[in-house]
Amino acid sequence: MGLYQSIEVTKLSPTVGAIITGVDLAAGLTDQQFAEIKQAFTEHSVIFFRDQDLTPEQHIDFAERWGQINVNRFFTPVDGHPRIAEVRKEPDQTKNIGVNWHTDHSYDQIPALGSVLYAREVPSIGGDTLFASMAAAYEALSPGLKKTLSGLRAEHSSRHAFGAAARAKAAESGADINGRIGNAELATQDAVHPVVIKHPLSGRPSLYVNTDFTLRFEGWTDEESKPLLDFLYAHASRPEFTCRFSWEQGSMALWDNRACHHQALNDYHGERRLMHRITIEGVALEEAELVAA
Repeated sequence: MGLYQSIEVTKLSPTVGAIITGVDLAAGLTDQQFAEIKQAFTEHSVIFFRDQDLTPEQHIDFAERWGQINVNRFFTPVDGHPRIAEVRKEPDQTKNIGVNWHTDHSYDQIPALGSVLYAREVPSIGGDTLFASMAAAYEALSPGLKKTLSGLRAEHSSRHAFGAAARAKAAESGADINGRIGNAELATQDAVHPVVIKHPLSGRPSLYVNTDFTLRFEGWTDEESKPLLDFLYAHASRPEFTCRFSWEQGSMALWDNRACHHQALNDYHGERRLMHRITIEGVALEEAELVAA
């Protein structure tokens, strides 16, 4: 654990998540504050701030401290701010965004570092987000399965999630995504990544497959891949690897897409939830080395 002098860090669970207090993001951060926030981010994979009153410009300024902004291809942008995506559900809509356990942008050749999500409007109750540590999930696997996964790579894609076929399937099922997700013609991304990555900041080995964008193991058929992928998804979402964050207006989260999965709960029907999300560019992922037990 690091020593923090300019911020206060409170763990939200034993394996993932921490709340940071003692900072006003709108006022800007000193170099020491930012360095300690980055340390907390590295240690806890997702960090949270409450009671922040930010303009879109200040939201962008905070995100740019971490890296270049990745403009989302598929989400509706905020008016006047194309680098900020809306994550929105209206009172009459039944489907939310992000209901499955997943990590953002794994379909990109160089996946995103993370996302900065800021709560603009929240329901009176519900709408929490769950996070799961992929490092803790990997550490809990048996030596035999770790050996099996070593050297494996998996194929990821945006086509089945955001492409024309996905839009048609959503329309047939009555899913009300119009006005929130579009540009199906831009869903052309395919990537192959190690199944177990070396985290770029912490160096910890982490699982890197997810339900939304992973298709199969490289060189395996879908039928061969499915049983092992299904096991890994179920294992990774075990309660002991997770934390739960209850949003308030003015809350902000920054999560690490290389270190954790997240899931948005859809339990606030009849109420509006509006979040602003900025995604930050990452670096190429490296395979973790298998350490002998």
